[in-house]
Amino acid sequence: MSREVADKHARVIELLHARKLDVLVLQRVSSVAWATGGAATYVNTATTIGPVSLVLTADGARHLVTNNIEGPRLQHEEGIEAGDWQMHTPRWHQPNTVVAALTANFRTGADVPMAGAVDLADDIARLRARLSPVEQERLREATRRCAAAMDAAARALRPGDSELAIAARLAALAQGLGVQAIVNLVATDERIARFRHPLPTTKHLERHAMLVLGGRYRGLTCSLTRLVHFGRLPEDLRRRAQAAAEVDAALLYASRPGRRLGELLEVAQAAYAAHGFPDEWQHHHQGGLVGYEPREALARPGSAEALYAGHGVAWNPSIAGAKSEDTALIVDGLPEILTGIEGWPELKTRPADGVTLGRPATLELT
Repeated sequence: MSREVADKHARVIELLHARKLDVLVLQRVSSVAWATGGAATYVNTATTIGPVSLVLTADGARHLVTNNIEGPRLQHEEGIEAGDWQMHTPRWHQPNTVVAALTANFRTGADVPMAGAVDLADDIARLRARLSPVEQERLREATRRCAAAMDAAARALRPGDSELAIAARLAALAQGLGVQAIVNLVATDERIARFRHPLPTTKHLERHAMLVLGGRYRGLTCSLTRLVHFGRLPEDLRRRAQAAAEVDAALLYASRPGRRLGELLEVAQAAYAAHGFPDEWQHHHQGGLVGYEPREALARPGSAEALYAGHGVAWNPSIAGAKSEDTALIVDGLPEILTGIEGWPELKTRPADGVTLGRPATLELT
């Protein structure tokens, strides 16, 4: 039996006992990946619910419910072991009533809206976000691959490239390293300042580009942003980039076990004000916990969600025309930054007296 699957089920049993429930149904692609140790169960990548449901019980039974299309691949290519799961694979054209039968007359919780079930979406997100040592190593591998794809895509930029072509190159480089680009944003020139979530368009790069990658590898996700400018960066953009980096550094410096997401938002607000942009935090969220979703929880006003060692975080402060974002792992001291790119230029920031922290600068190309 897989140790990781058994450990995950033990955590589910604790949750079920705490909520006085008998059965948990997991249907989100992210939750299924978490519970199976990273299995890819999606077919349509545009939906959060895939063709696989898991039914886990408080007395130790584990059921995987899918159809005869998906079952063979899951067993042969996704590491679904017979000893871990009781497999249910009715024919694709037959009514699939297995989940209903397994949960009938039981007190049931679910990670998606389900008739008669208690909504445990937030509870499951907390479980997904608390990464075990095995998952932390998988996250490190995910971030190495995403950083490599970002570096190659950024250095391949040329004036005249369309945003769509840039996004295609970034996605292809990520996919070639086994990473699915689930967030792939590109803006060039004036669009960087206009839109915080810039979907790529037919616009052609003149001098300034921002690339944003959210990658998924074996279920786990990470995020990073990099900016590139052809020629010397104008002083106003340089000032904005430095300010965004200072906010990012303040957030990273404050990201210690025990700190709450609401407190960290206050750290960001203070840093924005201290560096001359007091209102910019209102135009975009500042990031939060990462795991099997790009953001398992956001830093919202008053949020009591606490950080623990083993949490992944991605902060993404932005000021019109500039942004700073990496994925990091919460440890006992300063977070371990995972998406750093060797050889990328850095800005020196001062998140506290006597402390300096390097954050990504805009790559200036000739």
